[in-house]
Amino acid sequence: MALKIDTFSNQVGGFSFFKAVGHPLTAEAIDALLGRLAAAGPVALYDPMGHLGTLAELHDLSTLTISDVFVQAVERIGEDILGHTARPVTELAATTAGTVLIAGFDAGRAADHVRHLLPAGVELLTLDAVRLPDALLTNPRKYLDPLNFATNHAFLRDQDGRHTRLVTANYWTGYGAKGLRLWMRLFDTDGGVLATWEQSLDDGVSGIVLDSAEIRQRFGLDAFAGTLFIHAIGARGHDVVKYAVDTYGDDGDELSCTHDANAWPADLYAGLPAAKDGERVTLWLQNAHPTPVPAGAIGLNRMGSDVVRPFDTAIPGFGCRALDPAILFPDERWPAQFELQAGKHVVRPRYEVQAGNRRNRIAHVNVERVDLKADPKIAEASRHLGKGWILPAPILPLARYRSHALPTPMSTAQVRLPVQAVIYDADGAEAARHRFGVLARCDSVAVEAGEILNGASLPSGYGHMELIYDFEAGADDAADGWLHGLFRYEDRETGHAADTSFGAHVFNGLLTFRGEPQSYGGPPPGLSTRLFLRLGHDLDAVDTLCHLIYPASTPWHAASSTELALTGANGSEIAHTPLAIPCGGSRLWRASEMFEKRDLDRARGGGYVLIRDTTCRLFGYHGLIRDGVAFSLDHMFGF
Repeated sequence: MALKIDTFSNQVGGFSFFKAVGHPLTAEAIDALLGRLAAAGPVALYDPMGHLGTLAELHDLSTLTISDVFVQAVERIGEDILGHTARPVTELAATTAGTVLIAGFDAGRAADHVRHLLPAGVELLTLDAVRLPDALLTNPRKYLDPLNFATNHAFLRDQDGRHTRLVTANYWTGYGAKGLRLWMRLFDTDGGVLATWEQSLDDGVSGIVLDSAEIRQRFGLDAFAGTLFIHAIGARGHDVVKYAVDTYGDDGDELSCTHDANAWPADLYAGLPAAKDGERVTLWLQNAHPTPVPAGAIGLNRMGSDVVRPFDTAIPGFGCRALDPAILFPDERWPAQFELQAGKHVVRPRYEVQAGNRRNRIAHVNVERVDLKADPKIAEASRHLGKGWILPAPILPLARYRSHALPTPMSTAQVRLPVQAVIYDADGAEAARHRFGVLARCDSVAVEAGEILNGASLPSGYGHMELIYDFEAGADDAADGWLHGLFRYEDRETGHAADTSFGAHVFNGLLTFRGEPQSYGGPPPGLSTRLFLRLGHDLDAVDTLCHLIYPASTPWHAASSTELALTGANGSEIAHTPLAIPCGGSRLWRASEMFEKRDLDRARGGGYVLIRDTTCRLFGYHGLIRDGVAFSLDHMFGF
């Protein structure tokens, strides 16, 4: 059963109310308030802001003896709300309740408007009684300001010699933030509180490292796996906590990475691969809310099938569970893929793939859009936008790695997909092309770069591939502008692998079409780059990888003017290196190749590389490598 709550809109962004009543501290206060109301006798509920439904979805109101439900909007009079017929608030004087609760924050005016209607002796309360303390707010004057709830969830584990490392930077400083702090609470798999603490950040764009091993030692914890709730206080510019995640092991064989959880739980997620023979896929489901997820509320279906098989597993509030898709679909194998019916219960889930005893890798599924429709104007616009929507991904050195691509439907509108994969060498010359034709939603077709090249080589040994629409194949009315793919990389010698996934955008052109080329810092077109490259040399015998791609829907500047700024943990620049990437090409490099060891040593403990270009938009992938043993790879984030 899906939660009936609003979490995110692609038109207006995230909604704050569900975060406000689902914050761990607020959840405790609401539980106490509901206990007091339950003991006090009948209560009337007033819903002038339309938030009562969300409150009831995330907190158990069944303990209350509800006498009446009142509304302000005339069009809502007569609605069935919590089993009661909604009455106009003008009838409040007739209530027999001893308490009236206004289901809203910043509700002082709403309370003043109805106070004179209350029968004598009736207590009037609002949700302002359970507000977070002002010390935890960025904007105390507007409680539901999204910046007051710049929060996210992270998967954190420290057990059996396996550790988790979150790395980010205080990018809010670049938008004018001062005195920023992180409030954090660590939950175990059952939602029990393991630790709560705050961490102050430097005012510069300083590095931030949260390592499970250090946290475990600091708080004297036993082995754990669970959720780290992160709340940024004093945020500016972004109401999301972005981060990169590395998993690593004591024996050196495990090295993997993914990134932030996406702060808004969604109805659907997609891009979950079935296991290959000899592998096991584990899906980690993290409950984003204080209310438990009932058994059977979350399920899987094979992509393109309407047959949903539910997980018979409940998840406690703020808890998490590790589930095996093969229990529901024992006969499915890669490249089959699943759609997750999540019902807004969980943040973007992680999945892990275990091959052998220690060859573990972590990745994530993606939010599946439910608000899109197939749009024939996309094909028409492509006459002006050249290649149009491009999904770029690395081709790692062919002699060592196999690079796979699997198109993944990522919107409910995608029934047919006209798609092709184009391979380019490092300097941007086309080397090969594979036409998938028109894929049906139920098709799961993976290709491998070496097989597309059919024995041909790339001059630099590596390059990149682009998934783009193929309207020559037909179905020019089927595109929805949300082309996605899963990319898998396998080391031929060690068997180690990495998964990453992302979606397409229009890159590097002056013409715009419905928000493309996307710009994070203003209106389109987005024609500049600011990417965060976390460094891994704090780990033993580990170097940092980066594959920067210069995709261009139409011809743009002949080469990029990219600057790599090695930045210390305190946000100060240590060294910088220029890098020129040909238009349509890419560059694969290591931190140890771009910077002196002495400078990299100065960046230990939270240093990073800021990748900046004011002339074009680059797309980047980062990873870590322990030569001859293990590697990781995932796409980068910017700020």
